[in-house]
Amino acid sequence: MRYHNITKDDMLNGDGLRVVLWVAGCTHKCKNCQNPITWDIHGGIEFDEAARKEIEEEMEKSYISGLTLSGGDPLHPENRKEVTELAKSLKKKYPDKTIWMYTGFSWDEVDDLPIMAYVDVVVDGEYVDALRDIQLHWKGSSNQRVIDVAKTRQQGRVVLWA
Repeated sequence: MRYHNITKDDMLNGDGLRVVLWVAGCTHKCKNCQNPITWDIHGGIEFDEAARKEIEEEMEKSYISGLTLSGGDPLHPENRKEVTELAKSLKKKYPDKTIWMYTGFSWDEVDDLPIMAYVDVVVDGEYVDALRDIQLHWKGSSNQRVIDVAKTRQQGRVVLWA
């Protein structure tokens, strides 16, 4: 897996102060994407032990609410295995912190992926420029959904995060 950046103390990509991992690779290539530089699966730098340690050091801080996986797309087929391992490891080490994930895939396309056992909130769906709305919370276009993963899995239907 490759990544472009690790953002610290972020308030724009999930609830609370968060660490954000911006992964490389996206097949969606949404018109007017805010991060087209992240589309190339071979772009950025290799996610290594130093990057993992950097994330863990930030997660140790009591005021950090959790990790957000964004990009690119964390669920690009070439990212799935490593992103799942990272989420599993961090959820085990920091069970009281949340993991949010942004993906261009719809919930129906990813609900059965192993990573969902470790993700608390998924913002699903491609960004659609014609549906852009700066008033929306945690998403860029009105077709996207902010999904509470645990409640959705319990109820067998999409439950939006409140």
